Amino acid sequence: MPGIFAFAESRDGELRKSAHEVVTAARALADALGTEVHAVVLGASGQAAAGDLGQYGADKIFTGESGAFDRYSPEGFTTVIANFIKEHGCDAAVFPATALGKDLAPRVAARLGVEYLSDATALEASGGTISVTRPRYAGKVFGKTEVTARPAVVSIRPNVFQPAENAKAGEAQALNVDLGNADFGAVVKEIKAAASEKLDVSEAPIVISGGRGLQSPDNFKLLEELAEAFGGKAAVGASRAVVDAGWRPHGDQVGQTGKTVAPTLYIAVGISGAIQHLAGMRTSRFIVAINKDPEAPIFKVADYGIVGDLFQILPRMTEEVRKMMG
Repeated sequence: MPGIFAFAESRDGELRKSAHEVVTAARALADALGTEVHAVVLGASGQAAAGDLGQYGADKIFTGESGAFDRYSPEGFTTVIANFIKEHGCDAAVFPATALGKDLAPRVAARLGVEYLSDATALEASGGTISVTRPRYAGKVFGKTEVTARPAVVSIRPNVFQPAENAKAGEAQALNVDLGNADFGAVVKEIKAAASEKLDVSEAPIVISGGRGLQSPDNFKLLEELAEAFGGKAAVGASRAVVDAGWRPHGDQVGQTGKTVAPTLYIAVGISGAIQHLAGMRTSRFIVAINKDPEAPIFKVADYGIVGDLFQILPRMTEEVRKMMG
């Protein structure tokens, strides 16, 4: 039976949160088309992931546990996944719009000779036609595209499709992988990552971002204190201007040239709301803006706006959040 392909991303032997989101989105699409979800995991986490993905709606989990997949290989991953989709005749292929997913999905689409639709915020199917809703013009509008060609290759925006348990068989099968060194092209020998226990802004349910209104990099401690008050559920982000000034690392940047986020709660502090920043956060479920300028563009997309001095507002807010969190 043709199914919906779901790429379950893993890192260091563990599934990422995006894997559950992708399987949840694929499950909804499969139910509308009357088909199955075929999840694929490449890397050391394979067999251990099977039951977990089954809980979120995967009918079958195919695992490629070759040591060659412990690190991402653009050519190797593309070959295995494109071959899998062709062999199983999948109606659609769903990827996460993470850094890895955004690199891999268009490669797979190109290999299959089909269109690629990125950063989807909604997927629907009716009468055999798949519809994909995604932002256009830096998030100014949202457009719906009907995909008639098969397979439909899409990536979904992080945190938009909330993981939902929908237990299926979760039958695990080993993926037959027969690749030689030439199939991998460039090979990653080593990855050096900065040691950090902080949540990544692209995965955090709460993001508190600061802009030039904070006046100094030292004042980001106000945002750090507020994030800490949320009990480990919040990450601190930044606008491009702040990153360009060297106040925060690029990994914290939210916006068109940074990371796209869609948390449950987004708090913009001292950020005017340039279109490039809005493109990276306007799909957040609830947006709170704090700015002393009542005409700041950020207020046009905010659900709640506070006009005032952030240096007076943030300490009060942190105090109230601490009371609320107990």
